[in-house]
Amino acid sequence: MVSFHLFLLVIFDFSLLITHFSVILFCMKKNAVFSMYALCALCVLTFSLLSCTKSNQVHSVNENALFTLDYGSFEDELNLFDLAKTGSVRTYMTMRDGFFYIANGEAKKILELNSYGDLLSLYYNDEVLKDVAFASKDSLNSTKKAISYPFSTLGPLALDARKYLYAVDTLPLERQERDVTKRLLLSNVVLRFDSSGKFIDYLGQEGPGGTPFPYVKNIYTTRENELVVICTTNDGLTAYWFSTNGFLLYTVPVTQNTVPKIQREDSSDAPAYISVANIVPDASEKKLYVKVDYYMASLDPQLKVQSGIDYYTTLLCPLNVATGRYSDSLEIPSYEYSITENLTKETYNLPFDFLGVTENGWFFFIVPNEEGFIVQMVQPDGQRIVKRQLSVDHSKILYYTLSLSGNGIISGLFVKNENAEALWWRTDSLLASFINQ
Repeated sequence: MVSFHLFLLVIFDFSLLITHFSVILFCMKKNAVFSMYALCALCVLTFSLLSCTKSNQVHSVNENALFTLDYGSFEDELNLFDLAKTGSVRTYMTMRDGFFYIANGEAKKILELNSYGDLLSLYYNDEVLKDVAFASKDSLNSTKKAISYPFSTLGPLALDARKYLYAVDTLPLERQERDVTKRLLLSNVVLRFDSSGKFIDYLGQEGPGGTPFPYVKNIYTTRENELVVICTTNDGLTAYWFSTNGFLLYTVPVTQNTVPKIQREDSSDAPAYISVANIVPDASEKKLYVKVDYYMASLDPQLKVQSGIDYYTTLLCPLNVATGRYSDSLEIPSYEYSITENLTKETYNLPFDFLGVTENGWFFFIVPNEEGFIVQMVQPDGQRIVKRQLSVDHSKILYYTLSLSGNGIISGLFVKNENAEALWWRTDSLLASFINQ
């Protein structure tokens, strides 16, 4: 409907332009002095009309600042004192139903907070965090929960509809294994806690108590309270799909050799380079969405030799986990940016990162830019693509982690010098306005 209205507006604008042009020509015949003013007026009118109809401006989505967390060693503070050291930051966040769950790996604890920043539950390693005020057995009337567990190195989190908490952790060195054939270190497991905070068990590749996973990239839950674990391998990614009770249903390896192939539009025989960038499960169906980035070798037209590798395109490939077959892929537009240097303007294309899928099937992609982030939301059939700017001052950010909820809210935890700030963007309201049109 919006596109049709825009089409009518463009037709009306150009009809009006032609009418003004005809009038000006008539007046120019009658009065030569008028011609200079008429041409100026025509130029101004033309510019104004074209600028209205061809604007490339990306509108912003207002963020809502929710709460801040101080740095320290107390239960409601974050331990992020080692950001200057080499190695990855081990702090992650997810949000579900307005509640925030933060895994602070540096402090070996998990915090559950409401949207005001009030601490509701604390999962902690009592060898690191001692003297938790509300951990006493005498505090039966306390509204806060304190759950002790010997965490090691925490990773991504997920919650299901039952409020079961899933957390990636690393096993001690003596319990880690090696896959010599695939050249993989098997060190990660997924811990399971029920809604009361009671530890259930840990999941490995085969299910409860199974072989440790290779490096876990992310974990997801579905509407059926099933768990999907995405692991990184040397030649792609592997998805492990578990039932509600934690038993393995499917193991789906996705490699460069198994994803759909493409050909260049110019029918060149230049080789393609394929990157299996990410996998996200569907919320309702036994389906995986595989984001694949394709790169092509650029050839020197004179020497006929390879001169480099250029990004070509991105496909989102739906994979049926039961049959192992791909259905029709969806091409995802790239992020285009320009650099001007010495009066020369160069335009480049970059692939978006795959942020996730909402329960109603919208695909979310994101990429950082100078003003913050550009989020690209793609309708399931690809007919509607919506881009919005998320304003963030990167100069003040030391580290950040982003999360997409099932209803389409983007949440972020931004680590700054003075504190860590949690905020969200209500992109769910934006999608609702399009669905109702």
